[in-house]
Order: sequence, then structure tokens, then C-alpha cells
Amino acid sequence: MKSKYSLLLTAVLLLLIVLLTSCKVQSPELEMPSQVPGPAAGSAKTTKVHFIDVGQGDCTFIELNDGRNILIDGGNRADANVIIGYLKSLNIDYIDYIVATHPHEDHIGSLPTVINRFDIGSIYMPKVTANTKIFEELLIAIKEKNYRIETAVAGVKIIDTEDTKLTIIAPNSSEYQELNNYSAVAKLTYINTSFLFTGDAEDISEMEIIKENFDIRADLIKIGHHGGRTSTTRVFLEAAAPKYAVISVGADNDYGHPHKETIEKLEAMKLQIFRTDMQGSIIASSDGSSISINKVPAELSKGNVSEIDFYIGNRNSKIYHLKTCSGLPKLENQVKLKTKEEAETGGFEPCKICKP
Repeated sequence: MKSKYSLLLTAVLLLLIVLLTSCKVQSPELEMPSQVPGPAAGSAKTTKVHFIDVGQGDCTFIELNDGRNILIDGGNRADANVIIGYLKSLNIDYIDYIVATHPHEDHIGSLPTVINRFDIGSIYMPKVTANTKIFEELLIAIKEKNYRIETAVAGVKIIDTEDTKLTIIAPNSSEYQELNNYSAVAKLTYINTSFLFTGDAEDISEMEIIKENFDIRADLIKIGHHGGRTSTTRVFLEAAAPKYAVISVGADNDYGHPHKETIEKLEAMKLQIFRTDMQGSIIASSDGSSISINKVPAELSKGNVSEIDFYIGNRNSKIYHLKTCSGLPKLENQVKLKTKEEAETGGFEPCKICKP
């Protein structure tokens, strides 16, 4: 019965995506206004990037200098009131662009509620599905308001004006083994300042971006996958050469984010590091020539980053994993391994998903 339900749900989701991406029905009352009321419209010379504290998730709201705005991701389902309250505090009643980087619940969880509550101009999503209830709800919310999904793929220019440019630079392939690598990675440029938003893109996607010769130099980078070790490769970080790094992460999360290896890379490059788990919501403001941030850099210590205390091996497949891996074996097949050396001496090979 469960198998039949999963097949039926997958078929429904695929049908919804075909319908949403093949035609566009625009309701007259949803025509994009020439200017958004409230503080966003009044900030004539400043672009503000709000990294909203949604715990273990991602949600970034951008107020552009010309009055338009962008919402990148929507945190978890339980974060809807936080996100809506934050937007209402800015007098936002219309969202020009939504970018849902990829269909994990901690990135799209509140988007169905946001779409139901606000009028939206354009919605961008990568061409990938997820057999989950929250993804189904997102597609239904989009369909019920007669919106169309624009495909987020490398090379798409969402905004391209003299002062402001928002360009999608990933994904660069049509298929990946890991859902995180479908993440829509975006670069925002405002005159002489720039921001890089990476979703949960991992090393494979980062290397593709480098290979495609995208200009990823940025003053500020939103660190990929909440500071997880499978993102933020050294070559990618060096190519971006940022001054500021923001990590959107939940305190004492089950994944051990941000990982020690990531923090060490950021510190080695002497980046100023900001974290939502330690500092709450973070606002970066650009006047076109420089960026200012409403917080002082986080004071990091050994207790603020994850230490690996053991690995988990699979007795049958002889693969060993990080304890946070999504592909852990059943409990009866698990074996605890104290070090990589113990694992490899015992004939275990590293998992290709979590890359311990």
C-alpha cells in the first residue's frame, strides 16, 4: 500500500510541475506594482540583505536599492510566523522574486504559507522534485494562485540593470546523486559590492561553477549547507575571496553544523564570521561601494564547532559514515568506529555521500 501511495504522489507532483512550468496564467490583481510601499521603496541608495534567524534552516530577504525585493528560501515549516512577522515589520506586502534553492524542508518549509499570504512577482526553482508532503504543498500553493515556476539554472539573469544584477550560477548539470547539489546558487551585485548565496550546494556543484568560469568574487558569502564539511571547498572559497561569511545554522543542531573543518578554512583566510545561532538575524547593508553589518563578528571557540568523536560503519557493506549521514545503516548493522584509521584498517571504505 505504501509503495502504491508513493508512486501516486510522485505522479501527482510531476503532473503539477508540468502544468506550472508549461503555462502562465496571471491574475489581474497580481500585476507587479511599479514600486513597493514601505521602507524598501524608500531606501533609494541602499541594498540590505537580511539573514533571518530560522534556526537550522535558510531564509534570506533582500531589499534592493530600487524598492524591489527578493526572498531566497523559507526556512522550516515551523518558521512561517517568524518569517511573516519579519517581513511585516519591514512593511512588506509584495514579494518581487522568490528563489527556492532546492526542495529540502529546511529551505522551503514556510514558502507555501508565504505564497498564500503575499502576492508574488516571480518564483524560481531548480528542475528537481521531492517525494515529500511539503514539496507537494508548495506546488499546490503556486498553482492555486496561478503562478508559474521559472527554472533556476546556471546562466539565468533574474535581474540585469545598470546598478543591480542577480544571476543564477548553479546548478550546471541536469542530474545529481545528492539533492543538495541541485541548489540554485545566486550572485547579487550592487554597483561595486557583491554577495554570494549558495543554498546547500556541495563540492561537486562548487567545482562545476569554477569549471564554467563564473565570476564568483564576492564581498560576502552565505556559507553552503549551514557550514557542513561537504561544502565550502578551499578552491571555491579562494576563488570567491570574500571578506565576510554568514552561516545560517541552528544552535545545538543534530548535524553538528558548522563543522570544525569549515570554520578552520574561514579562519585561515581571516574572514569575518557571522552566525545566526550565536547572533540572531544578521543584516548586511551596501551603499554600492562598501558593506556594513549590524553585528560584530562572532567570537568562536573550540566549543562552537563540531568535533568528530566517532564514525558509524555498516557491517554488511563495509562502508563507514559520519554519524550525521543520511545513509546510515539500520541499527542492527551499525558498528561504532573511533577513528578513520580504525575504520580503514578494518576494511571499511568511506561513504560517497557524507565523505567522512
